[in-house]
Amino acid sequence: MTVVAIVAAVLLSAAAILTSYRILAGPSTLDRVVGIDSLMAIAMAGLAVWAAYSGDTAVVPAIVALALVGFLGSAAVTRFRVRDDR
Repeated sequence: MTVVAIVAAVLLSAAAILTSYRILAGPSTLDRVVGIDSLMAIAMAGLAVWAAYSGDTAVVPAIVALALVGFLGSAAVTRFRVRDDR
């Protein structure tokens, strides 16, 4: 189980680095919003890997809270954003 957790952590770290690059280099607002959503999903996956590795279910409410904040943030940004192509 330790090897699986290490492999998952390495892959999630690589995904977080690539997603951070997309957030910083994104030419439009929507690219950045998608990058932030992806980073939230990576964080939730990291917490899920930690919960599976440690056997501690106390982080499950944090995963649910991150999902809710990510959804509400994305909905708010896409609802009230200003177009970039003006």
